[in-house]
Amino acid sequence: MDLRKLKKLIDLVQESGISELEVNEGEERVRIVKYPGTPVIHPSSMPIVAPPMSGPPAGAPSPVAPAPAGDEDDRKTVKAPMVGTFYRAASPGAQPFVEVGQAVKVGDTLCIIEAMKLMNEIESDLAGTIQAILVENGQPVEYGQPLFVVE
Repeated sequence: MDLRKLKKLIDLVQESGISELEVNEGEERVRIVKYPGTPVIHPSSMPIVAPPMSGPPAGAPSPVAPAPAGDEDDRKTVKAPMVGTFYRAASPGAQPFVEVGQAVKVGDTLCIIEAMKLMNEIESDLAGTIQAILVENGQPVEYGQPLFVVE
């Protein structure tokens, strides 16, 4: 399925009263779910991903550690660069890449996001201290969803 078809499907969902659309073409499958004001694509066998137009949908996973009260301007977030499954460690029995309170520098591995059976190491684009981990291990994440709070 090409990008033009995918764009037409997204437009169809946005313009119509439907909240969900699933299309199968051979082995390719696309499911588009419309949250209030936000189209989201859940790829099953396609690497095509459309970013949401706003923050994470209602009902997103609760924080692992509470975000500290304080000056919001000093806090920055590391966001998911893709849709996939969030993992805090390289394997089930391994130590997590980072913990709350740990100092990180630009380029440090923070987590792994599995997408299309590929393990993608997510590196920090910020330097500072991990203040909160906003996603539970093994939970699905959306493009642009905040993963970590770094201060």
